[in-house]
Amino acid sequence: MSPPNTRTQNSIVDRPFDIGPRFLDSSTVEFRMWAPWAHSMAVHFPETSDAPTPLSAQPFGYWTTTVSNVSAGTRYRYLLNEEKDRPDPVSRFQPEGVHGPSELVDTHAFAWTDQRWTGRPLKEFIIYELHVGTFTQEGTFEAIIPFLPYLRDEIGITAIELMPVAQFPGKRNWGYDGTYLFAPQNSYGGPQGLHRLVDACHAADLAVILDVVYNHFGPEGNYWGDFGPLFTDHYRTPWGNAVNYDGPDSDSVRATIIDNARYWVRDYHIDALRLDAIHSIFDFSTKHVLQELTEAVRQEAKRHGRSAYIIAESDLNDTKIIAAPSKGGYGLDGQWNDDFHHALHALVTKEQQGYYCDFGALEDIATAWKKHFVLSGQYSRHRHRRHGHSASHLSAASFVVFAQNHDQIGNRAQGDRLSTLVPHSAQQVLIASVLLSPFLPLMFMGEEYGEQAPFQYFIDHGDEHLIDAVRKGRLSEFKKFGWKKVPDPYDAKTFEASRLTLKSEHSELQRRMAAWVTRLITLRKQHPSLGPGVKGHQLKVWTHKKQNVLMMYRKHLNAPAMLLILGFNDMPQTFTIAKPQDKWRLLLNNHTEAFSTDIESPSPTELDLTKEKQQLSLPAYPVRVYQQT
Repeated sequence: MSPPNTRTQNSIVDRPFDIGPRFLDSSTVEFRMWAPWAHSMAVHFPETSDAPTPLSAQPFGYWTTTVSNVSAGTRYRYLLNEEKDRPDPVSRFQPEGVHGPSELVDTHAFAWTDQRWTGRPLKEFIIYELHVGTFTQEGTFEAIIPFLPYLRDEIGITAIELMPVAQFPGKRNWGYDGTYLFAPQNSYGGPQGLHRLVDACHAADLAVILDVVYNHFGPEGNYWGDFGPLFTDHYRTPWGNAVNYDGPDSDSVRATIIDNARYWVRDYHIDALRLDAIHSIFDFSTKHVLQELTEAVRQEAKRHGRSAYIIAESDLNDTKIIAAPSKGGYGLDGQWNDDFHHALHALVTKEQQGYYCDFGALEDIATAWKKHFVLSGQYSRHRHRRHGHSASHLSAASFVVFAQNHDQIGNRAQGDRLSTLVPHSAQQVLIASVLLSPFLPLMFMGEEYGEQAPFQYFIDHGDEHLIDAVRKGRLSEFKKFGWKKVPDPYDAKTFEASRLTLKSEHSELQRRMAAWVTRLITLRKQHPSLGPGVKGHQLKVWTHKKQNVLMMYRKHLNAPAMLLILGFNDMPQTFTIAKPQDKWRLLLNNHTEAFSTDIESPSPTELDLTKEKQQLSLPAYPVRVYQQT
C-alpha cells in the first residue's frame, strides 16, 4: 500500500494533469498510471513484436515511463505483476471496446475554430438533453451537427446536454455503465467525433453540457480493482461499491476524478458538467470533493479564457450543494429540481405510486414556483421521514427544471412519454410551466414536438450473468410502481424503438407543438420578466384550487410585468380575477390555430383590473400570457 499522500488540497488546482498517456512531442509519450497494488508494471504494444517497456515506481503508488517512436493511433496495454494484461483505465480511446487495447490520442492536436468562444452565462441556458445513440439514425457525435441549426433557430435552444459518453460496453447503453472516464464512446465516433461536435456547437453559439458519472463505475470492463483502491466497501450505492473519496489512498482517487473534470474543460472545451446522482457520492473529508472539483474546474476554464459550470443531480433537497463555501456549502453553480417535475407530473397524470405519493396538489406547483423545493423539511410519505430544507433564499436561476428527462421517461417500465399519457393541451401547459418559469429550463430530446416513441432502458453487455441480473433488477425496481411488463433491455429492438421520429414523419399536431415551444422560448428571450429569476426579479403566485388554475405575476426591474395563467383543469372552468390591479394585453393563447387543433372561443385580448374584478371562462388546460400595458 502506498504511503499517505502529503500534497495539500489546494495543490490539485495548481499541478499539471496527473495520470494517463501524454504526448511530449509527435513521437514521444509519457505513460503515467496510479497502481499502488502493483508490484511491477510495464506497457506493451500488441501490434508490434517489441518487448514490454517497464514503468518505474514513483511515490504514492504512481508508475511512469517515457516511450519513443510511437504515434497517435498506436495501441497499447499494461502488464501488471508480469501476468495481468489490462487496458489502461484512464485511456483516451478504446477503439475495440471495454476489453480491447487502449489507443494513444493526442487530444491537443485537434484544430479548434472556437477561439472567440468564451462561454454563455448560465442564466441564458435553455437546455436540450439528448442521448447520442438514439438522437439520429446514425447514432454518432457528428450526426448531431446537421441538427444544430434546427435546435438553435427553429426551437431556440442555447445549450445541449449530452448523456454520458465515457466508454461503456457494446453499442447500446444510456451511458451510466461507463468504465473509462477519459475515453469518448467508440461507437459514437470517439475523440475526433466529440471534438468536432463541440466545435460545431460553439460555432452555432450553443453551449455544451456533459453528463458525467462520479458516484460509481460500470460493472463490465472495470479493471480498476487490479490497480488500486478506487472503490470502498465502507459505503454502498444502488449500483455497487461507492468511489473512495475519503478512505486510505483517497487523495489519488480524488485527484483522478478532478483531473477528469478538468480534462473535459481543457481538452474538449466542454462548458458545463452535470454530475450524476451526487447523493451517492460519500465524502466526510474536511473539504468535500464536490467543492474541490468545482474550484478546479473554474480555475481550469479561467486559464483558457472561458467560463465553465458544475450542475448536480441530487434528490436530497439540500441547499448545501449550491450554497457558497463561506456559508458552509460546496459552491456548485446549479442543481436539478426533481420536486418541480414530480409536482407537475402527479397533478396532470394523477399518478400516486412511488415518489409521486408526496405530490398531486395544485399548491405543490405553487410552492415549487415560490420556494423552489416542495419538500423543505416536511414529512415525506415516500421516504417515511422528513425531507429537505428551505431553498427560498437562493436564486431560482440556480435550479434546473423539467417536465420530462431521461430518468423520468426511461425509468418508467415502458419508457412512455407524456405525449402518450396526457392530451396535447396538457402537454402545452406542462412545457409552458417549464419554459416560462424563473428557473433554468430543460427539455428532453423530442419533447419539443411531442415525440411519441418511448425512451426505454437498454444495454449491450457481453456477460450473460450481468444481462440476467439487469433484467431481474428492472423487474424488481418497478414493483413499487405497480408496473409488471418491462421491455427486455438487452433486445436490440428496445434500443431501436427509442430512436426519435424523423422530422418528415411528424404529424400536424406535432408541428403545432413545435411551434408552441418555439413561441414560448421566444417570449422568454424577448421579455426580461419571463427570464431567469435573478436579482431584481419579482414573483407572486395565486392558486384557484376549485378550478385547478394558477396565476403568476412576474416582473424584472423596470421591464413590463407579465401575468401568466396556467390551467391544470381537465374541464372548462370559469373563475374571477381580481389581482394584480393593472391593465393587461394578451400575448399568448395556446388554444389558437397556430398551436392546436382544439380551437376554443377566444380569451379577452385586454384585461382591466384597475377598477373591478373580471370573469374569465377558460377551456381545459389553458395557457394565457398577458403583458402589463
